[in-house]
Amino acid sequence: MLGLITLLACNEEFLEKLPQGQYSPQVLQTPQGIEGALIGAYALLDGIGTAGVTSWHAPASNWIFGSVVSDDAYKGSDAGDQPEQTFMERYVWLPTNVHLYGKWRTIYDGISRSNDVLRNLPMVDEINSDRRLQIEAEARFLRAHYHFEGKQMWNNISFIDEQTWNPDDPSSVLLPNTDDIWPSIQADFEFAAQHLPNEQSDLGRPTRYAAMAYLAKCHMFQSFPNGNRDLDHINSAKNLLDQIIQSGRYKLVDNFHDNFAAESRNNEESVFEIQYSLTAADASGGNLGDGLTYMYPNGPGGCCGFFQPSQNLVNAYKTDENGLPFIYTFNEEDVKNDEGLLSSEPFEPYEGNLDPRLDWTVGRRGIPYLDWGDHPGRFWIRDQSYAGPYSSKKQIVSRAESGKSGNMRASANNYRLIRFSHVLLWAAECEVELGNLEKAREYVNIVRTRAKNPSGYVLREDGSPAANYIIDLYTETWTDTEFARDAVRFENRLEFAMEGHRFFDLVRWGVSVEVLNNYLVKERQLRTYLSGAAFEEKNQYYPIPEQAIVYSSKEGNATIVQNPGY
Repeated sequence: MLGLITLLACNEEFLEKLPQGQYSPQVLQTPQGIEGALIGAYALLDGIGTAGVTSWHAPASNWIFGSVVSDDAYKGSDAGDQPEQTFMERYVWLPTNVHLYGKWRTIYDGISRSNDVLRNLPMVDEINSDRRLQIEAEARFLRAHYHFEGKQMWNNISFIDEQTWNPDDPSSVLLPNTDDIWPSIQADFEFAAQHLPNEQSDLGRPTRYAAMAYLAKCHMFQSFPNGNRDLDHINSAKNLLDQIIQSGRYKLVDNFHDNFAAESRNNEESVFEIQYSLTAADASGGNLGDGLTYMYPNGPGGCCGFFQPSQNLVNAYKTDENGLPFIYTFNEEDVKNDEGLLSSEPFEPYEGNLDPRLDWTVGRRGIPYLDWGDHPGRFWIRDQSYAGPYSSKKQIVSRAESGKSGNMRASANNYRLIRFSHVLLWAAECEVELGNLEKAREYVNIVRTRAKNPSGYVLREDGSPAANYIIDLYTETWTDTEFARDAVRFENRLEFAMEGHRFFDLVRWGVSVEVLNNYLVKERQLRTYLSGAAFEEKNQYYPIPEQAIVYSSKEGNATIVQNPGY
């Protein structure tokens, strides 16, 4: 009987085993399977989920790659913790840096997930044409996003689409990285803009306007090749941005801080927002990539003291008697700080005029820190002498939103990747380059009008402003193009500081070498570990990770080449 059962059991069907640890084509090629695969492609927007990649190596906020390496922030913490981040800040960029490979792997994981959707979608029969088109548009939007992330990091990367990607053939993705992939990224965003709806029922899915804004961003990144204007890209960006503005679908929220509070996620200013979520037992869907940026050891989160604002950034928020920034002289005199003082020692904060956005961007001694009480200074700083006296603030949440999963440093505070203020200031950039200086001033003043709203100031318990906030509009007609350009770019920094954009903006404007070396002149005196640091032409793009080059070998030759200078 045992022999008979064995004989009957051992047929061909018994021997066919589905692969473990991955979806089979049979699963993906169903309506439920393809929708699940699409959600999987969305899941990497937060930069977390690729096996073997540490959470802070590829966060959506790009706080290391876009802010620490700029003039906005120091790496923070102390000299012995995460030294590979110190190398990043000092522009000692090695292809072996684990942060770079973590970001690379996560980006291409997102690309492969997007391509899985696009590759299997044509084989799904039980799905209507409208939904099929929207799934394709969403997957192409996501694929374009991941490629864009890689493009701004490394410039020279390979574009991989569903026709190239074959999960059964690892060599299918071994493509040269020598072609310009901007046209391919733009084609994906253009398809998405044509076929996505104006509104989505599910939060986090892109709309037509999100695709248009991202497409405009692509053009903005190509508007100053080698520091020179490209009017074709500027006009293309302007056309898209005008449509978004004129649609009337977005407006600035009344209070600047509502763009960073978990309680006001997905508001009317949000064009595209990366969603985070928590449960009482699971923090994996939260903003774990920003976990190192909480204060140490006694502030909210109890760890880890990274990502501390620079003195240069704080100085940028000073204003004159008319409430306007010192665009050219802001760094000549420092805003007073408490470096070297114990929290128990008396300290009187700076009394000069300040843009109120400073204290929603930076935590500083004596100023209310959300609802956690006044920032106590050194008590919340791991090593003031190493990384300065300030704390980051935009990614920190209120007491009510903190610790819901048991992890005090994880929250459901979304990352606002594209806000309407981005759209306005990109439009202002375009208008400057096209000679429409007064239109540019109008857009900048819309942003500054929100910033000067007293209801949005940081207030003390008695309702009084926490500092001497003086901010006003540009009232004089702009007639000088150079000044208008500088004013728009300065406003960009004030509005988006510590959000992971600054370094990439300096590169796309073609001013990174000048600005960052000027920044280092003074910072070397404040932060001795920056002694000898210098920003070179090659540092406008990161080195291709060594592992990526090694693994690109095909028939004994690497298909990916290293970026110049590394």
